[in-house]
Amino acid sequence: MNEKILSKTPVMIFVAMICCLLWGSAFPCIKIGYRLFNIEGSDTASQILFAGCRFAIAGTMVILVSCITNKSFTKPKNPMRIATLSAFQTVIQYLFFYMGLAHTTGVKSSIITGSGTFLTLFVCAIGFKQEKLTTKKIVGSILGFLGIILVNVGGNNIDFDFSLTGEGFVMIAAFSSAMASGFIKKFSKDSDVVMLSGYQFFFGGIVMAITGFLLGGGLGGVTPVSICLILYMGFISAAAYTLWGLLLKHNDVSKVSTCKFMNPVFGVILSFILLKENGILGANVFVALILVCVGIFIVNFRKSKT
Repeated sequence: MNEKILSKTPVMIFVAMICCLLWGSAFPCIKIGYRLFNIEGSDTASQILFAGCRFAIAGTMVILVSCITNKSFTKPKNPMRIATLSAFQTVIQYLFFYMGLAHTTGVKSSIITGSGTFLTLFVCAIGFKQEKLTTKKIVGSILGFLGIILVNVGGNNIDFDFSLTGEGFVMIAAFSSAMASGFIKKFSKDSDVVMLSGYQFFFGGIVMAITGFLLGGGLGGVTPVSICLILYMGFISAAAYTLWGLLLKHNDVSKVSTCKFMNPVFGVILSFILLKENGILGANVFVALILVCVGIFIVNFRKSKT
């Protein structure tokens, strides 16, 4: 896929939706994986080990596909860029996310993570000077964020307590993800996105797996079914992140990032289908879907010159 194709708005949104659908499927798959590998909800070390194995597999997949496509071994070029992306996209983001998740609720984590799209917008506009802040970008992001709040809260109450090791760590993870988007956009101008994607996942996954193991984590229940699941989860990260990197290379960060509001919406829908959670899909999910779609439309809509 070349720049002309990926820079077309309908194509960009379609590919972004595929990425979000894949990432959304990760929500129920993570819960299924915890059950298959006998990982308790409070066992943060094993969760980090599990995530590390997933990302190392993802990196291996991307590198292998790149080698087959290019008919030669894909060497890790620009080690500092790989290290930077690996730190922000994988290690810092997910270490802080899993540690923070252990000390706060899933609802609050989802909402704070959703705010990462706002952070991405401001980081890339102010920190990296990659694009301008406009009213429609802010309005579109607000609508998408309202959709995330709605799909997560529904009829439940949410408290406003804040702790550094809980909500604070999840916010650090969201900021790390925003920084990663800025670096991807910057590095992709003169670097191979696929190569960067593969090696940042591989080395980041290794670091996370070692960290989880040293903290006392372990994986039980290794069966053909659990191995297939973690291979699929590796594929999720490999395919979605690589495609996302290509979209960021050829489009404004704000346009692509706004689509990321669909992640939790897909997550709730797929959790209902695969896990039978929440009984039925409430009206809040469909209203959230509308808000997110309207937000994406506002950010990406352009009046015809004619």
